[in-house]
Amino acid sequence: MKTRIVLLMMIPLVSFGQGRNNVESTLEVLNIQTGEREVIHKDTIHFEAPNWSRDGTYFILNSRGKLFKLVRGEDRWEEIDTDFAQRCNNDHGISPDGKQLVISHYTEVAGGAAGSAIYILPVTGGVPVKVTGKVPSYWHGWSPDGKTLVYVGRREGEYDIYSISVDGGDETRLTRCPGLDDGPEYSADGKYIYYNSFCSGRMEIWKMEADGSNPAQLTDDPCSNWFPHPSPDGRYLVYLSYITDQQQGHPFGKDVKLRLMDLENGKIKDLTEVFFGGQGTINVPSWSPDSREVAFVSYRLLE
Repeated sequence: MKTRIVLLMMIPLVSFGQGRNNVESTLEVLNIQTGEREVIHKDTIHFEAPNWSRDGTYFILNSRGKLFKLVRGEDRWEEIDTDFAQRCNNDHGISPDGKQLVISHYTEVAGGAAGSAIYILPVTGGVPVKVTGKVPSYWHGWSPDGKTLVYVGRREGEYDIYSISVDGGDETRLTRCPGLDDGPEYSADGKYIYYNSFCSGRMEIWKMEADGSNPAQLTDDPCSNWFPHPSPDGRYLVYLSYITDQQQGHPFGKDVKLRLMDLENGKIKDLTEVFFGGQGTINVPSWSPDSREVAFVSYRLLE
């Protein structure tokens, strides 16, 4: 599959997703033990949501409806060929075997409904194959055995978490509590799903069994807590905390910080000081394969 190499500054501006013209975006890598932060790439273009490749050599990010590959240590971007899918959002990820890429692409379905649907394609690029028939559906997790996807869908006005086979078919509803449920991701052993929920009246981190049973709230503080990502070794959970209550929203351009939960004892610590971020910072799985580092995006508004 042919891959087109481009400079990110030369991406044509299109009106899709979170594209902004007055933003400096910085891809950073954070060592969870030392707290050391390394800048991987900085640019005056809006990009989001880094996935770390399974071999640790590159990142996948989205910008202006397209997906890009950034090789660590090389200041160049490769646009990933997604064929007709030119309106991708920041919910994308790599399969457990590293061979496939899942995307959330804005589309239209029968009956005139429009919204994000989930597709799978080769990680090197290709023609996406649709998985979900209902919209909107926003991908967030891939089971360790590679057979199942978990995602957020709005059905009859309510956002809940669903699962579906990678081959498509009927979806299974996993949450039913009133209020937004979002950000589902499987534990390393596939037994649990971590997610964020407004079920308690504040956005907190939750955990349930993979079939949706036995939901349990894990955090309880004044922050709005989003997008829990379990480490590949199963030891930790990194997530995004808005400093002020955002109700059920996760907007761009707010004071946030990254936090780390030790899954063995439930203890939580701050990984970063407060920085400017939010939507796009850490929407998708972004751990290094060795569970030592986390990739994220911070932002700065330009004059």
